[in-house]
Amino acid sequence: MVKLTIDGKQITAAENTTILQAAADNGINIPSLCYFKGLNDIGACRVCVVEIEGMEKLASSCNTKVEEGMVIHTNSAKAREARRTNVQLILAEHDCNCLTCPRSGNCALQTLARDLNISSTPFKAAVPENDWNWEAPIIKYQSKCIKCMRCVQVCDNIQSLGIWNVKGSGGRTLVGLEHGTDIMNTACALCGQCVTHCPTGALSFRDDTQKALELIDDPETITVVQVAPSVRTAWMEYYGIDREFATIKRMATALRKIGFDYVFDTNFSADLTIMEEASEFVERFTHKDEYSWPMFTSCCPGWVRFLKGQYPELTANLSTAKSPQGMFGAIAKTYFAERIGVDPHKIKVVSIMPCTAKKKEAALPTLNDACGDPDVDLVLTTRELVHMMRIHNIDAHQLEESELDSPLGEYTGAGVIFGATGGVMDAALRTAYALVTGENPDPDAFVNVRGMKGWKESTFNVPGAGEVHIAVASGLGNARKLIEAIKAGKVNYDFVEIMACPGGCAGGGGQPIKEGCELAEERGNEMWRLDKNMVLRHSHENPEIKTLYNTYLGAPLSEKAHHLLHTDQFGWTMPRGE
Repeated sequence: MVKLTIDGKQITAAENTTILQAAADNGINIPSLCYFKGLNDIGACRVCVVEIEGMEKLASSCNTKVEEGMVIHTNSAKAREARRTNVQLILAEHDCNCLTCPRSGNCALQTLARDLNISSTPFKAAVPENDWNWEAPIIKYQSKCIKCMRCVQVCDNIQSLGIWNVKGSGGRTLVGLEHGTDIMNTACALCGQCVTHCPTGALSFRDDTQKALELIDDPETITVVQVAPSVRTAWMEYYGIDREFATIKRMATALRKIGFDYVFDTNFSADLTIMEEASEFVERFTHKDEYSWPMFTSCCPGWVRFLKGQYPELTANLSTAKSPQGMFGAIAKTYFAERIGVDPHKIKVVSIMPCTAKKKEAALPTLNDACGDPDVDLVLTTRELVHMMRIHNIDAHQLEESELDSPLGEYTGAGVIFGATGGVMDAALRTAYALVTGENPDPDAFVNVRGMKGWKESTFNVPGAGEVHIAVASGLGNARKLIEAIKAGKVNYDFVEIMACPGGCAGGGGQPIKEGCELAEERGNEMWRLDKNMVLRHSHENPEIKTLYNTYLGAPLSEKAHHLLHTDQFGWTMPRGE
């Protein structure tokens, strides 16, 4: 421990602690902008500068370590003036049309300018022009970029893709794409982690709320909406509502107020995915010499894009099962259309997802097996759901509960946990065990796959089948390490779950943004809590899933199930980005 003084307050801090952290630990706030704990501490913005007695130059507090006897002034006239000037310089290169910015009211730069009482800048404006593929799921507004480097850091150090890079120097410095000028011609996984870590509106997603409103307002269209598991753990954050109050049934009421004709839960098709994926794993596991190993899960489109872009030689290892989003769309436009007696071409399926990559997944040429139309017509993120609620003046605090529609409304605890890292593996093992043994395992038998550790592994014994070696990874940097270990022969697995975003879908690129905070663990814990409280916790126990197979699909992996619920993983290609 070292002793130092910050703003007249004598404190102690551990060696190697930064001034910024030491101050925060003692209730002293130092303004910052580019800093993000555990990700970005490069002092690029020079907003967190402080004055240290005995030093002529100001020091950036985010990457300057405390030393014995330091006397620090965080808000001296010298530090305050430098901070103000630096923010004014940033604003001179920034598109300040804040009223129409997607981050208005939730922008670190906007908050900082207000806190520093900046209403104008004395510097000549030099706002860069925007040049982008506006149809891409990820949108970059160069005119809003403050060159904080967070996108570079998260893409390089967390996701290991290196899509973003710094170009030019001095006043000509820009953050742009490493390979080419069109993001869709790069190896980008479209995970959206750069978006959730951007402190301004420089990075966002393609906003499709207007398209959704047009579908809803079309009297000839039947709108069917599905809500992904992890959306229910995050949408209420904008409103400051308790997670336990913000149930899926209250969200169902909101979606009906918005105007959707039918409201369903993607948990249903998560259970359906488990029926197919677990059955596929058992088939592969009992005929090992006929398949490539290990078998990879395929429900995360960011991960699938990563694998096909970085390791295309392993494409055959992917499960052929569609994601729950895709499966739901196919069933909605066949089985459900028949049940309600309508032309499937009149049905438009809208997904509410925590994920930006789902927007591209829905447009894949291989996801149109129901009636020739896309299985899913439109994907909205959790943030777009909130936008729609605001457009319709919905007071989330006053929402009453209403039931989901039937016959695709039932789900189990295994479906709920799909949005948390380890949840797909946990759910699949529950059903795979039952398929082999004829008996349900304890639904909490596979707890070793849970938790936020980036790479987890375990071995489970399934009577009649033997030992199953599994691994779970979240975050593409961890996925790369795992795959390299497999290729090098250092590890040997049978079944591997990978999600592109750290913490899984709970931390997806379409989730609400809270500046400086990672909320994937908190949201994931809510999904595990919901699972624990469910009466049915195994996907194969879902009564509506049983009815679907008995009356329509026949059985998992049947010809009809293969046609509607599986996909050709070789049916499209990815740029390598080399």
